[in-house]
Amino acid sequence: MIDKVVASAAHVVADVRDGATVLVGGFGTSGVPSELIDALIEQGARELTIVSNHAGNGDTGLARLIALGRVRRLVCSYPRHKDSYAFEGLFRAGKIELELVAQGTLAERLRAAGAGIGAFYTPTACGTDLARGKETRVIDGRAQVLEYALHGDVALICADRGDRWGNLVYRMAARNFGPLMAMAARCTIAQVREVVPLGALDPEVIVTPGIFVTFVVPEARVAAARSRSAA
Repeated sequence: MIDKVVASAAHVVADVRDGATVLVGGFGTSGVPSELIDALIEQGARELTIVSNHAGNGDTGLARLIALGRVRRLVCSYPRHKDSYAFEGLFRAGKIELELVAQGTLAERLRAAGAGIGAFYTPTACGTDLARGKETRVIDGRAQVLEYALHGDVALICADRGDRWGNLVYRMAARNFGPLMAMAARCTIAQVREVVPLGALDPEVIVTPGIFVTFVVPEARVAAARSRSAA
């Protein structure tokens, strides 16, 4: 019987190695797998490459992981916003590397990884500093930049509901990068608000099929409620 639901986030991040590339879902504060990030912080992996839409918020979650000096390199679209001071301070001190990627290009690089496409050309960023040192060519009269697929060792994502097979659905903007990251990583760990019985999710609305998901972790309050019920 296939059952990808596990009660402990700590258990499923235990094998994240030093130097791993970790894809972290989230758009601002929407759809952030906060419990999985906290588990990764407790686990202790270092020298990580983090791929995310942004550099975290305040002093929790991804921002805390960065502030602790556990991230060697950040690949993202929005490293600076009103409360991204953890990243900014380390970057100015030369203690963290940054690869800045336009948001649409970031999404397409992840999609390419999941689809088995090695690289693609895009006009985005052509003629700017972001294209410096990259191969360019003219296609249909328009200059375009070669961008490579972006793979991850692990993806940490957040979904609204999931079943024991790992099928996932999302809520509104919380969908963000999760589906793309799930396809682009060797191991995908999904934090879900609710675990539902097999068959409860309409196949027509499933966004991430279970084949792309390795583990499903119920949010803490859900796991605690299930534990009390079992007792």
